Amino acid sequence: MYKIQANATGTRSIEISDKHLKTIQKYALLTGLVDSNGIVDENILDKLKFNIRGLLESEPGKDKELLDLCLDVIYNQNMKAIGLNNLIKLYKTWIAEHQVEVNLGEETIEE
Repeated sequence: MYKIQANATGTRSIEISDKHLKTIQKYALLTGLVDSNGIVDENILDKLKFNIRGLLESEPGKDKELLDLCLDVIYNQNMKAIGLNNLIKLYKTWIAEHQVEVNLGEETIEE
């Protein structure tokens, strides 16, 4: 379980699980989300919400993990642009760590 800071003062946080991060990876929710300027603002958060809403409407009730991600993280009352920025940073770190684990697993198999 991870915790991200959801506001600038650090008084609010959101808990993120591996299951949430795997769901983000499964649907590539953060891919191409941030513009070339690299700034994460409320418009980017709205864009993510619209993308997820479209996924949920196209396959209603099919993926409980996506619904859990929405309820626990994306539509959390504390989620703001700074929270999304911290979620993106956490996801990048998580992906890098899991990529190393996958690579180590492949090396073990090859030997």
